Amino acid sequence: MKIVESWTGPGRRDAEIRPVGPEGNAAHLDDHKLAFEHWYFDARLDDGHIVVGFIQTRELIRRKPGVELHVYRPDGTRLEVIRHYSDADSSASREQCDVKVGDNWAKAEFPESRLPVHHLHLSEGDLTFDLTFENEVPTWMPGAGTTTYGDRDYFAWCVAAPRARVTGTVRIGDETIEARGIGYSDHNWGVGDMKRIIDHWYWGRLYTDDLTVVYANVHTTKKYGRHASMPLMVARGSQVVLSTGEVHATEGTRIFDETANREYPSTLSLNSDEVDLTFMVRRIVHAQDLLDMVPVVRSRLVKPLVNRFLGSPGYFLFESDFDLTVRLADEVLKETGRTLHEMVALH
Repeated sequence: MKIVESWTGPGRRDAEIRPVGPEGNAAHLDDHKLAFEHWYFDARLDDGHIVVGFIQTRELIRRKPGVELHVYRPDGTRLEVIRHYSDADSSASREQCDVKVGDNWAKAEFPESRLPVHHLHLSEGDLTFDLTFENEVPTWMPGAGTTTYGDRDYFAWCVAAPRARVTGTVRIGDETIEARGIGYSDHNWGVGDMKRIIDHWYWGRLYTDDLTVVYANVHTTKKYGRHASMPLMVARGSQVVLSTGEVHATEGTRIFDETANREYPSTLSLNSDEVDLTFMVRRIVHAQDLLDMVPVVRSRLVKPLVNRFLGSPGYFLFESDFDLTVRLADEVLKETGRTLHEMVALH
């Protein structure tokens, strides 16, 4: 199976880091029955809350519009609302980020001589997000943003806001939180049954006072040759200084988690000519056995059989310490800190 990553080159990297216009984060509507598309936003607030929102014109499993709202409270409590809609309740622009599902919406504006600003309104059940994401780093795509799998299937990634200053409000029931913090937004679209193509991935980013790092680490199934796509971006201040896929990943000792019913690596290291980055898991913020989302599979009689044939799909959101070294021209930058990152295994 031929897999092609769309780097500008030479090799699996971007010698020229090209600016991304408003159309990069616009809708890429496709009529194929296996098409999918969503916009993702998250923010880590100064008071310790973490909020995550999806707005989907065609979500990955049901291929229908929908929205998701997730809140992680500082005390570890997790709140979420997931709502599905009909195709008639959804619309999106092909010119820029301007998408609506039901009464939920996300929209970008482009002030003169400034980076993009994204506005998000999601309101379902007891949760409402009214947030503004003011970019501090330009929109980025790894090359042209797409990875193709064979003649038809592909996956695309546009990081609309690699780093953003977040303001606004978050409502939880009768409580209203004045939101201040640091945020991120990206956009995925494509065609294909990703459960068949992708075995697992790691994804995340980290922020220091001067540096922003965004990465993904995507591994295909055996049928697709165990191919690893590893895009990584580094920005210094408001300038993207590195865009590469020439990254090597190393996993540490694996630990079994009963909630997700699978193992996860205690450390993850990403290394390139310019970057050495290691994550050391401190705690699991959220673990989930993805088979528990399928009611007929949950029973103790059925699940072991499903695990035997389909594996143990699971999700993790980690909080980790990191060690980072970045080599830029004649300068070496070293940073340590703490960040969030995720692991998703489809098998």
